[in-house]
Amino acid sequence: MNYSSSDEYRRDELIRQIERAVSRLTLPELEALYYDMTTKNYINDSL
Repeated sequence: MNYSSSDEYRRDELIRQIERAVSRLTLPELEALYYDMTTKNYINDSL
């Protein structure tokens, strides 16, 4: 994908915010997030 530099900056900032939030989740919260993301096909374990 091609992003403009402002889109790329925003994308990088969102990734950093998401990483910080995920790093504070408990194991059950991470498992729930993982389940949700796999059922929505955001994560594909077959790769």
